[in-house]
Parts: sequence; C-alpha cells; structure tokens
Amino acid sequence: MSLWRRLKRALRALLGKAVESIEDPRLILEQNIRELNEQVPKMNEHIASVKATVTLLERELSKYKKEYSDLIARVRAALQQNREDLAEQYALRIENLKRSIAQTETELEAARKAYEKALEVKKLFMRERERKIQEARAALQQYERAKWQAKIADAFEQFEVGGIDQTHDEMVRRLQEKSAQYEARLELALESIDTSRLKIEEEMERIQAKESLARLKAELGMEESPPPQRERPEGPEKEPLL
Repeated sequence: MSLWRRLKRALRALLGKAVESIEDPRLILEQNIRELNEQVPKMNEHIASVKATVTLLERELSKYKKEYSDLIARVRAALQQNREDLAEQYALRIENLKRSIAQTETELEAARKAYEKALEVKKLFMRERERKIQEARAALQQYERAKWQAKIADAFEQFEVGGIDQTHDEMVRRLQEKSAQYEARLELALESIDTSRLKIEEEMERIQAKESLARLKAELGMEESPPPQRERPEGPEKEPLL
C-alpha cells in the first residue's frame, strides 16, 4: 500500500471520528427534549393570542348588536312622531351597522375556528411530544445501561485467574497460619485473666444497689424496715490485683 493511500485512510478515519464525536446521539436527543419542552410555552402564547382575538371580536359584535337595537328603537320613535328625516338618518346608520355586524360575525367565526384548530394542534403536538420524549429517555437509559455493561465487560476482560495461581495458595496458607496464631494468643490471654475479682465486684455492686433502693423506699415512706445489712460475698477473699 502506497504512503498516499495510507494517509488518505488515516484522514478518513480521523474525520469520521470527529463527525461521530460532534453528532453524539446522546447529546442530540437531550437537545431535542429541551427544544420540545421549549416549544410548549411558545404554543401556549400563540393560542392565548388567538383566544384574545376571539374575545375582542365577541365584545365588538355585542357592542354592534346593542347599537343596532338602540337605532331600531329610535327609528320607531321617530316614525311615531312623524319625523321621517330622523328615521332616514337612523336607517342609513343601521345599514352601515349591518355591514359591520356581518363582517364581524365572519371574522369571529374564522377566529373561533382558528382557536379550535390551535387547540387540536396543541393536543396532537403534546401527544407527539410526550411520545418522542419517552422514546428518547428510553433510548438514553438503554445507552447508559449498555455503556455500564461495556465497562463491566472491559473489566472482566482484564481479569486473569491463571496469573495469580502461583501465589494464591501460598498467601492463603500464610493467612491461615496467622489466624491460628492470633486465636491461640487470645485463648492464652483469656486463661491468664483472674475472673473471680470481677465476680466479687459485680456482687458488691448488686448489694449496694439493694441498699440504695431500701434507703430510697424509707425516704418515700414506702417501707419502714431498716435497710438490709450488707452481705458478705461467699468464698475466700483475694488480694486485689495490681
């Protein structure tokens, strides 16, 4: 293989690795989740704007209809008073008002349809968003598990049992010998301790506790008899150990 071809292969390998590091699927999926979440407030803002348009048109239509009713009442009153001139003026205003009402009703119907459509779009978007997020999170979790499994596999591949067989048995034997020595030392130490003194001190503490309780009962008026005499422990006395 010529040097140029080897160089080209090396460059392709480096470029492929660079692109792979840039297009990290994990980072891209995490960015996709953030972008999907960021689109929700924008969509809510758009829907709120459409809803506000519907509300304004409804108020405008209500105002036009009220004005229409007032003008009709004025026309009737003018005709009753034989004021054709006033009735004509009111009639002209009513015609203009009818056109405004018709136009507003058309705009209001379109706005309501746009609002309903926006709600449907949001519903579909939220459903698709949830599906994509769940799918992305599942893929990320699977990737993390796979990465952990790869680390475990790498660790196991580095284990060598045969290489430690030479020293394993010897080290086990040494530890067993040391354990036996420590156990023997403990047995000797326990046998050399005089436990009789400890028993005497425990008996003395028990007697003192009884006397203290008897005095306390006497102070509380719960017992009239004098505190019991201190009992002497049985057995020969031993000189205290230094």
